[in-house]
Amino acid sequence: MARVELFRTRFGADIVAEFLPAKKASNKVAIITPGAPGYPGGKEELMELLSNKGYFAILPRYRGTWESNGTFLEYPPSDDVIVIIDELSIGFRDIWSSTEYRIENPEVYLIGGSFGGPASILASRDERVKRVATISAVTDWRQQRHTMEPLDQMSSYVPQAFGPTYRAEPSVWNKLDVGDFYNPVHEQDSIDGGKLLLIHAKDDRIVHAEPSEQFAKHVGATFILLPNGGHMGASSAVDPKLWRHIEKFFKS
Repeated sequence: MARVELFRTRFGADIVAEFLPAKKASNKVAIITPGAPGYPGGKEELMELLSNKGYFAILPRYRGTWESNGTFLEYPPSDDVIVIIDELSIGFRDIWSSTEYRIENPEVYLIGGSFGGPASILASRDERVKRVATISAVTDWRQQRHTMEPLDQMSSYVPQAFGPTYRAEPSVWNKLDVGDFYNPVHEQDSIDGGKLLLIHAKDDRIVHAEPSEQFAKHVGATFILLPNGGHMGASSAVDPKLWRHIEKFFKS
């Protein structure tokens, strides 16, 4: 299979993103909010699928991580999504070729995985976002205390494993553990569950499924519990079984 060549752009002063234009004229945009810690790239297959389906696919690096400027978690990553949406109709350019792109009246769809699930869920409150699909999304950071990836362990693990690619004080992960920052369950009364599809595997030991199921019930979201699959990320959306659910929901 030929390697997909992605473009790069910058939204606002800080946010670097890869993107792939839609293969046919369309105002549909799919923004992927990836998991963390980890390399946010490697989603060429998903971006090509979205492009072929008529979506302008965008994959950002959160502020303070990887190629983007700023300090990690100074702002909730959901704010990064809004910065991108704000600039779609203003215009942005491919950094290499300087080709300009502008999407009038964008119809925005979000696909979030794991750490990036809250970014998509919280950004869904913007009226320009039509539908959101998440895979293994965190819906309550306080529940991470009981999983295989507790936040207090992240404070020591991430600086050693990823160095300057996550630029903040090591204790920044404790900001999530308080529960009032970048936390869907804390904002659940302001969230329209009709926009949300949450997919989770029953045997996920990194982000447990039960908090997501409870959150989905509270906000009235569509929830799909898979019997197995473990911890998945946004890239799993290319799985034909999962994509069928996502595509059907996006078209509903």
